[in-house]
Amino acid sequence: MKNKIKIEFVERPVEVEMIRQMARDSMARNPISKPNLSDSPLDCADDLFSLKPANDWISGGRHTRPKMVFDNFWFENELCILFADTNVGKSILAVQLGNCIANGGDLNNFRMQMPASPVVYFDFEQSANQFEARYTDHDGPFKFSTNFFRAELNATADSTHNYLDRVHYCTEEGIRNTKAKVLIVDNLTYLANEAERARDALIMMKFLKKLKSKYGISILALAHTPKRNPARPITNNDMQGSKMLINFCDSAFAIGRSQKDLEMRYIKQIKQRNATETYGEERVCLFKIHRNGANLLFEHYGFEPEQEHLQKPGYIGLLDKQKIIALNKEGVSNRLIALQLGVARSSVARVLELEGEG
Repeated sequence: MKNKIKIEFVERPVEVEMIRQMARDSMARNPISKPNLSDSPLDCADDLFSLKPANDWISGGRHTRPKMVFDNFWFENELCILFADTNVGKSILAVQLGNCIANGGDLNNFRMQMPASPVVYFDFEQSANQFEARYTDHDGPFKFSTNFFRAELNATADSTHNYLDRVHYCTEEGIRNTKAKVLIVDNLTYLANEAERARDALIMMKFLKKLKSKYGISILALAHTPKRNPARPITNNDMQGSKMLINFCDSAFAIGRSQKDLEMRYIKQIKQRNATETYGEERVCLFKIHRNGANLLFEHYGFEPEQEHLQKPGYIGLLDKQKIIALNKEGVSNRLIALQLGVARSSVARVLELEGEG
């Protein structure tokens, strides 16, 4: 009897399939044909690569160090990612940074070395009414710099035909029309549905890289984090969609919510190319969000290790306590409550025991 050979097929990771599909799509649109080359490869007229001896790439100190757009977090002519959970304040920080750059000032003594420059902020998160309400109080609206421009999607525009291509074109037109030196995109993952989010965010990152090189601008792209474990430090794995996006950026930083004081936020460096790590796990920057008249601001409150602001082992937050009590009243067992919320059964029992004593 012949031995049967069992063949197992291993499913490729989604990131690999995404890259393979993008390559196939590109090949279909732009089939490779042999270019007309001269006798010498160095005389090739194709401009895909810039090729010259290695020594010619070294300036001998003629190149100046890029200016700080936002301290050691984000430098001039960088594509930077800011990511955070929802309702933590990344849009508030992005608007504050944009207005500071437009005015040519610092943010809470964090160094910002660029001169006053036009900034365009593409807002895919808030409507005009929401933006106005956020920056208005009983004395009237906040006065932004005249160098600070905001753009939002036209609700009546057709969003079905080559939508992403049109977004790219209109973004570039916005840069040309405002002569912007800084572009802020809030946020990367808005334009795609759940199934295509990682692919379209990657396409958007590649487009932003081209814009950065073409116009010599500095770009900040905002992104979300999915639900994460508040007991663990923030890493590049926490960015929504795909951590491959980090590979396409020059720098990245994140906002976390303190578990010691829920009104406190902390900002942490995640990736840097033009600077050393100054605000990493051992020294994150602490902030609280304050209203100053009609303006919303991140106000600096010092530095501490990130560990001080992570959830302690065995800690049950107020929201989880409320869920435990509600599920218990519905007749759900302690074991199922623990499985559903991802906590220990003993923690569920302790919460219910304390609630009974109350």
